[in-house]
Formats: sequence, C-alpha cells, structure tokens
Amino acid sequence: MDLVMSFSQLNWLAVIAATVVGFFFLGGLWYGPLFGKAWMSGFGFSEADLAKRNMVKVFGLSFLLAFIAAFNLAMFIGAEAGLVVGVLAGFFAGFGWVATFLGILYLFEKRSLKIFVINAGYCVLSLTLMGAILGIM
Repeated sequence: MDLVMSFSQLNWLAVIAATVVGFFFLGGLWYGPLFGKAWMSGFGFSEADLAKRNMVKVFGLSFLLAFIAAFNLAMFIGAEAGLVVGVLAGFFAGFGWVATFLGILYLFEKRSLKIFVINAGYCVLSLTLMGAILGIM
C-alpha cells in the first residue's frame, strides 16, 4: 500500500462524520438511555462517582480516540471501498478484533457477561456505522 497515496485520497469529511456519529450519536444513546444504568450498575458506578470525573478530559480524549479509530478504519478500507465493504470491514474489525480482545480481558478480569455485551456491542456497532459512513462518502 502506498501510504502517501492513501493519505492524499483520504476523505477527511467522512472521517469526521464517522467520528461524530460513532462517538456522539451512538455513544450518547448507547451509554445514555439505552444501557447507561446497566453499564453503571455492572461497574458499580453511581451518578456521584461519574460526576467527579473531569468531563473535558474524558470527552476530549474519548473523541480523539474515536477519531483515531475512524481514521484507522478509513486507511484500512481505502478510498474506493463502497458501502458493503465499509460495513463488512467495520463489523469484522469490531467483532473480530475489538470484541474478541475485550472478551479475553474480561475473562481474566472476571467481568460480567452483561458488561461485555454492552461494551463489545458498542464497539461492534460503532465501527460498523463508521465503516458504512466511510464507505458511502
């Protein structure tokens, strides 16, 4: 792969759109009204615990990490991917790499299946949506 060519063909608008959709839209729904209380319960967090965090740091660095994930996926699938390749690449990256490694970590950490499904599900769905956006733009 010609890295210079890959950078020059990268659709930065698609990378930013994929980041925003994966992080703000899906993440906000997933860890908010859909699974927020179950996620908090699974980790033993209270509203007070979460309120003590530096939200600028948490959201800022999380957005940066989501951007890196979208950028990496864009570089991986290439500029000519199309919707089907983007969706499949995103799904298999989320399921085949991220969810499997989370599963390994969670087994050793003795974390619950509920927490695994919530976190791994977000990763799989987020990367799948990112792949769709990158593929169609």
